[in-house]
Amino acid sequence: HVQLVESGGGSVQAGGALRLSCVASEGIMDTYCMGWFRQYPGKGREGVSAMDIDGQVSHVDSVKGRFTISKDNDKNTLYLQMNSLKPEDTAMYYCAADERNWYCRNFQFNFWGQGTQVTVS
Repeated sequence: HVQLVESGGGSVQAGGALRLSCVASEGIMDTYCMGWFRQYPGKGREGVSAMDIDGQVSHVDSVKGRFTISKDNDKNTLYLQMNSLKPEDTAMYYCAADERNWYCRNFQFNFWGQGTQVTVS
C-alpha cells in the first residue's frame, strides 16, 4: 500500500526558498519512481520533477536550475528543494509515485499524497 505524506509548504517572498519533504511508506523508495507535481487553482496539473530508481532525474523546463529533487532511502523521504521562487510557482504541490519508470519520468503517476500549499508573493 503506497502512502505519501508531504510537508514543508508555506508562504515566502519572491526569491526565497522552501524545501518540501515527502515521507513514503516502507519499501516504496527502493522500488518506485518518485516525483512531484503541482496544481494551480482551477487548472490542471503540471509535472515538476521526478527521480527514478536508477537516479535519473526529470524537471519541467520552468524549474530547471531552481529546483532540486533528492531522496534519502534510509529515511523513506523524498525532497524538493525550491530556490529562487517566483509568484508563478504558487500552487498545491503533491508528492507522487509510480512503479513504471517511463511514465513517472514523464510526470504520470499512479499514487500521490494530500498535497502541501506553496504561496509565493
